[in-house]
Amino acid sequence: MKVYINGDFFEKENAKISVFDHGLLYGDGIFEGIRIYNGKIFKLKEHLERLYKSAKAIMLTVPLSFKELEKAVQDTVHINKKGNGYIRLVITRGNGTLGIDPTNCKNATVIIIVDDIQLYPKKHYQKGIKIITASVRRISPDSLDPRIKSLNYLNNIMAKMEAENAGCLEAVMLNKEGFVAECTGDNIFIVKNKCLLTPSGSKGALDGITKNTVMHVSKKIGLPAQESELTQYDLYTADECFLTGTGAEIIPVIQIDGRAIGNEKPGPITQKLTAEFN
Repeated sequence: MKVYINGDFFEKENAKISVFDHGLLYGDGIFEGIRIYNGKIFKLKEHLERLYKSAKAIMLTVPLSFKELEKAVQDTVHINKKGNGYIRLVITRGNGTLGIDPTNCKNATVIIIVDDIQLYPKKHYQKGIKIITASVRRISPDSLDPRIKSLNYLNNIMAKMEAENAGCLEAVMLNKEGFVAECTGDNIFIVKNKCLLTPSGSKGALDGITKNTVMHVSKKIGLPAQESELTQYDLYTADECFLTGTGAEIIPVIQIDGRAIGNEKPGPITQKLTAEFN
């Protein structure tokens, strides 16, 4: 494996950044996770657009133009000869001092990793997963907007640990108002009366690329889809439920907080959307 760092390629064991990088010291940076399917990079333009929006929001100057970064990603995939895989694109504030002042970082660090990813065992895509509601609340948009895909995922990690301690693979997170935001690494959808519903960014959800793709596919097959305010009651009484994300793709949810969803197996609409997505 060869990793791109600031214009050069390094073998995995030699791919290193400074311990003074603010991405490490303070989580000061942004990232994107991108899929490779059959030698093609899925929705690269959309991922890069979201990356640059995140950068603008935190006043981080990406040291490459859109076209230059697009080429760097393509070159990294090509040099690693990946037909199917996963790209982790990271931009940090760069090397600085032990103070949090970002102006001490003169040049951002650009990292591109091409590897494999499998968030959930394959059997769960056929059988579905059980999830819980975490007690950890999603960070409020007035503190850190969820549309900024930052390197600081401790909020999500705390909720993920709570899920694992409960014997589950994932947890749904509520915002401070009690509305459903998202899961620790995925967007969440429910099917209710043949309508597809998912929380909006204003409620604490990431503006997911896979989420938007699923909504597009949904409308294509004649299934209404919309962003909506959802509570735990809506989840518990849903006809179907599934999660979406670049790493997860589409994974069915069959139980939430001990409540069976539908017939406690992947529903027909979830299966149809998965087939159309694929």
